[in-house]
Amino acid sequence: MSELGDFLRTRRARIRPAEAGLAEYGRRRVPGLRREEVAQLAGVSVDYYIRLEQGRGKHASDAVLDAVARALRLNDSERAHLYALARPGGTGGTPARPAGNGGVYIGALRDGARLVLDAITAPAFVLGRRMDVIAWNAMGDRVSGFSTVPPAECNQARYLFLNPAAPEFYPEWDTVAEETVSYLRRDAGLHPGDPKLAAMVAELSDRNPVFRRLWADHPVREKTHGRKIIQHPRAGRLRLGYETLALPGDPDLLLVVYTAPADSATAGALAELAAELGVGVVPA
Repeated sequence: MSELGDFLRTRRARIRPAEAGLAEYGRRRVPGLRREEVAQLAGVSVDYYIRLEQGRGKHASDAVLDAVARALRLNDSERAHLYALARPGGTGGTPARPAGNGGVYIGALRDGARLVLDAITAPAFVLGRRMDVIAWNAMGDRVSGFSTVPPAECNQARYLFLNPAAPEFYPEWDTVAEETVSYLRRDAGLHPGDPKLAAMVAELSDRNPVFRRLWADHPVREKTHGRKIIQHPRAGRLRLGYETLALPGDPDLLLVVYTAPADSATAGALAELAAELGVGVVPA
């Protein structure tokens, strides 16, 4: 089944007919809405919707995609993902993002962005494609230990699902795992046919059953802001907020900054880590 079909199937499976105002007739082989029910709710023919789910609706209009999004109750991130999968070339609707520098990052960061990163006193780092960590400031390294990881393995998804220490480092590992897979799914939709991402997904699916289950669920979410708990080996439990910003000129590079209220225990712990480096931390 195509990526688009897989996504639509998982989304209709989560909606019961009664929730959509439809009567449930007869025994159902699969949970959720049938394809003909989605077509009815979206106001399109059953044949057209089947073609769309089979990846054969390459010329679907904005009106049709929006109608399907409403029928399946997609949120903003899921709607954008629908557009990206339905139009892999990025024609109309929500376009796919360009893969800056060919989508290949090996730790390089332009000088101006590097200076901005180093000027931030809070823990911060830069994510590239596929959740590769390509750069960090001193406090970012102090909190996450990026410099201790071989460059080829400095990837948040790989650490989370393949490193035995990850569940201890992230006490809310299940939540972080779902967020990570959601972000990778979105990246896959924006950059279809990426062989490096496909290889990583295959490896993680083979080696971690939780990743395999989450990937099959097809979650989609933007990594814009949120909270994260880290059990730091020396500073103890850190309750952090994070903000994610796309770097101007290259939306495939994301600046992630950890924050903590000034009067919090986490801010005090970060200040102690900063003192060891001889720098100050300005909490958000």
